[in-house]
Amino acid sequence: MPTANDEIQRHIFGLLVENKVGVLGRITGLFSARGFNIDCLSVAETEDPTVSRITLVTAGDSRILEQVQKQLNKLIDVIKVMDLSEEPHIARELVLIKVNAGAETREEVFRIASIFRGKIVDVTPKTYTLEVTGDEDKIRAVINLLKPLGIREMVRTGTIAIARGQRVL
Repeated sequence: MPTANDEIQRHIFGLLVENKVGVLGRITGLFSARGFNIDCLSVAETEDPTVSRITLVTAGDSRILEQVQKQLNKLIDVIKVMDLSEEPHIARELVLIKVNAGAETREEVFRIASIFRGKIVDVTPKTYTLEVTGDEDKIRAVINLLKPLGIREMVRTGTIAIARGQRVL
């Protein structure tokens, strides 16, 4: 009989890695070689230019997620791995959405941006580009409201996350 741990779970991993050529390739190669999917990936230099921070989102049952964490810890350029899903954390995403904004829809686009505390960051005679940050549900909601108005282009950062409080990666 399956237990709750056998259910597919979505997890956010925070990694500190050496800021070197090829590190990201080795991490994605690990996932690829084992048939694991990366749902979301974000990488940037930290306050220390020799270290990069990776936020990686993946899904699987408890056995797969445990294996992922162990395999990541074995990589030589990986300094630290933390499963942020296991503790209080803050997760956010950024989306830029270019929508049709003719005379008949401008007010509605502006209203939706205001409701979601978004910013209109570019205006042309026929389009508005909105910037919205928030959790995945908020991003999904703003996209769903803007779809009927005509999304022309969209780009998302994917999830980034940090532990709450004193805890650091």
